[in-house]
Amino acid sequence: MNKAQFLFFSLVWLIYSCESKTELTTPVSERLGDPKSIAIIDQAIEKHGGDRYHKHRIEFDFRDRHYISVRDAGDYQYERIFIDSTGQEIRDVLTNNSFIRYTNGAKTDITEERAKAYSNSVNSVIYFALLPYFLQDPAVRSSYVGSTTIENKPYDKVKITFGKDGGGKDFEDEFLYWFHQKEHTLDFLAYNYQTDGGGARFRRAINKRDIGGILFADYINYKPTEETMNILMFDSLYSNALMDSLSSIISANIVVK
Repeated sequence: MNKAQFLFFSLVWLIYSCESKTELTTPVSERLGDPKSIAIIDQAIEKHGGDRYHKHRIEFDFRDRHYISVRDAGDYQYERIFIDSTGQEIRDVLTNNSFIRYTNGAKTDITEERAKAYSNSVNSVIYFALLPYFLQDPAVRSSYVGSTTIENKPYDKVKITFGKDGGGKDFEDEFLYWFHQKEHTLDFLAYNYQTDGGGARFRRAINKRDIGGILFADYINYKPTEETMNILMFDSLYSNALMDSLSSIISANIVVK
């Protein structure tokens, strides 16, 4: 795992920690954000899958690992299955209340630190694959930061942060999402980490496809050609060819039930 992935996973761990204690169908009155940003997020979630997110079984492959997401309202079970370097089958199971690792079907004793790291990693992949669903999480603080045009298409920009109380050392980190004003799709996102030396990335959604009523996308990962943490400017940098492509983020063999 490279530094950028580690930083991304560390922020998503905050979302997992809050989600494990509550449902994502948080009433609007209890959401932390301005009305416009909340409305944009809700329109995007409806466009990408709506109620189909709340009760589902989704399977997909990502980087030689098989993932399973099962949700029933506020209850969830996430799994990651793969063959390790010694040829053993590893099955990680994360629920609202626990994390268990199985090796060749037998429960494996691991330290609390490793359990947290593995939980973080499993949850992060599920979180990313199902965006924008998790932007309704009660831990999210959303704010509308303006509109822009990218590739001759109109976008609303929504910034996501987390409160200092309960946010740990990650409370200064931030996400930025670009939602198409007419289609209500999530087409771009960026993230900025202040912790562990910092880092910022920009992602463009590609290969959007509807599977079982849920809209999935792959992504191209970029970084600015000049060091900057101001993700509010990333759309301008991208439009002016001031971003370098780093990697592709591909989910394969997706099945929705």
